[in-house]
Amino acid sequence: MITVHHLNQSRSKRVLWLLEELAMPYEIVHHQRNPQTNLAPASLAAIHPLAKSPVIVDGEQTLCESGAVMEYLLDQDPKQRLRPAKTSADYYVYLEWLHFAEGSLAMPVIINMIMQREERAGDKALDGYIAKEIAVDFAYIEATLAGRDYFAGAEFSAADIMMTMILEIANRDGLIKDKPHTLAYLSKVQSRPAYQKAASLG
Repeated sequence: MITVHHLNQSRSKRVLWLLEELAMPYEIVHHQRNPQTNLAPASLAAIHPLAKSPVIVDGEQTLCESGAVMEYLLDQDPKQRLRPAKTSADYYVYLEWLHFAEGSLAMPVIINMIMQREERAGDKALDGYIAKEIAVDFAYIEATLAGRDYFAGAEFSAADIMMTMILEIANRDGLIKDKPHTLAYLSKVQSRPAYQKAASLG
């Protein structure tokens, strides 16, 4: 059985959500951040040297990094759900969004989040760069969702799970308040029963 090492307030909710969508059996080991430093505990470092979450253990296989974990779990699904077939025109669109979430989008969103929570002095050249990246990324997202139901096309996929976690952070920080298609999309995917179950697990 797959074991999910789940850190509170982390993107490992993605993995729980995917497992719920696939109805794949799993167990959770909960790890709690240090309330003063917000860092992961030593118990997580004992599982993987990066001490980050998500981490899964499946027999002899231990994996970190959201994208790698998602691909591994999808490969275990005998019905091969939640990603387009490689022969589909949507397959590489799916791959783009699967990797866009952490490759292009996460960095400006998370830096913006940190900048909003900390007082900074001196050179603020980074502000302009981050603002530009956020504007470009969310214009692209909004235009995409104006023309299709989900990121990879007409069907919900694992790319939507990857993207939703970053969109939630963006929404909390007011980055998509003027993006009606993105907001409607976020509400839609958050209403899925598998998402609701994963969110309830902490």
